Amino acid sequence: MREKTEMIPIPEIEKKNPEEIKLFQEQLLQKQLIYLKENSPFYSKLFQTNNIDIEEIKSIEGLVKIPITTKDDLQEFNDDFLCVKRNQIADYVTTSGTSGDPVWIALSDNDLDRLAYNEELSYQCANLSDESIIQLTTTIDRRFMAGLAYFLGARKAGIGIVRVGSGVPELQWDTIRKVKPNALICVPSFLLKMIDYAEENGIDYKNSSIKKVICIGEPLRNQDFTENTLSKRITERWNVQLFSTYASTEMATAFTECEFGVGGHLHPELIIAEFLDENDNPVKNGEAGELTITTVGVEAMPLLRYKTGDILNFHTEKCECGRTTLRLSPLVGRKQQMIKYKGTSLYPPSLMDLLNDFEEIVHHVIEVSSNEINEDEIQVKIYSRSESEELHDKIKDRFRSKVRVSPKIIFVPEQEILKIKFPENSRKSITFVDNRKSIG
Repeated sequence: MREKTEMIPIPEIEKKNPEEIKLFQEQLLQKQLIYLKENSPFYSKLFQTNNIDIEEIKSIEGLVKIPITTKDDLQEFNDDFLCVKRNQIADYVTTSGTSGDPVWIALSDNDLDRLAYNEELSYQCANLSDESIIQLTTTIDRRFMAGLAYFLGARKAGIGIVRVGSGVPELQWDTIRKVKPNALICVPSFLLKMIDYAEENGIDYKNSSIKKVICIGEPLRNQDFTENTLSKRITERWNVQLFSTYASTEMATAFTECEFGVGGHLHPELIIAEFLDENDNPVKNGEAGELTITTVGVEAMPLLRYKTGDILNFHTEKCECGRTTLRLSPLVGRKQQMIKYKGTSLYPPSLMDLLNDFEEIVHHVIEVSSNEINEDEIQVKIYSRSESEELHDKIKDRFRSKVRVSPKIIFVPEQEILKIKFPENSRKSITFVDNRKSIG
């Protein structure tokens, strides 16, 4: 039985100077390259085809000698990424399919231990202890890695957990009343539904046991780390501490921010991060780039220089929490989802943040399509209980002032928009629909 401790300690490597962290990661990288050459059909062929001598790659900078790996590779050659025998696979998961067909990822027993350790570190960032109880409001079934990771991490950290699952505010509040957890794991927009339900049903949510929320799936901050509109709408009504996270199934690793809220912390034992431009060259400090990751310590399906498709900034100065590790900015946008509209480049997160600013909007979905000359067209579907021409014009004006262009705005019935947002068998709500013929 695990002995009780007051708080999960910060790993010593996360407090070392940048040079020591880099050397530590380069030693792990060399071991990983050998493992891939000996066990991965995909990467051993990649090395051979491109005449890559892995013995010559001694530094992180040397990674540029290796071609990048894409989601297309992972989909087309899925089985070739497997480095263990089938009887060594302990669990199968898939990506959510938000930006394409879901991709299968296999995990060994050791990979599940690594996944648990990863989330233990996330809980450490949020200053949770073995006295904490977490309420999990995301699904743990339907091949979803995140719910499983949070559960395994809680077990490893000695933290209590109650698995309520997604939706049903009544059940969430009933569980909070009976179990008295002090933290939630939640999609932040769902917190607004919980608040609305509490107010409509006389629940004293402001004096509930919940003090912290680890937020998944939606950004909480602007690029300067100030609260974005969604975060403000939550904290203005409910005085809880929000922690933003960034993660993906492919990398089986989370970047979770600490109490100072200045970016998700990288864990050097688990992942190596690069930030690349459109030509696959490293960007300069202060520039946003496509996050490209190399997993460390993954046994079944490790990835080398895998381009996530996500554009982010990064920060390297020491954090007030004592960690010296690299920190990720909030998501700028997904490369595949970039919209060229009337000469302006837009990413969905900036549009969604603008729409979240309107309390009158209950649900919204952004749809992008191609017109007859293959240019991007944007249509914003909105459900509001306060539908009016005045609200329509107010939204249009806000778009013009914030992003300099104004898409087509249409009001739709609630049932119509719910069918789009919550399609059958989807693990996540859908707020961006890409119907373009091609993506430039």
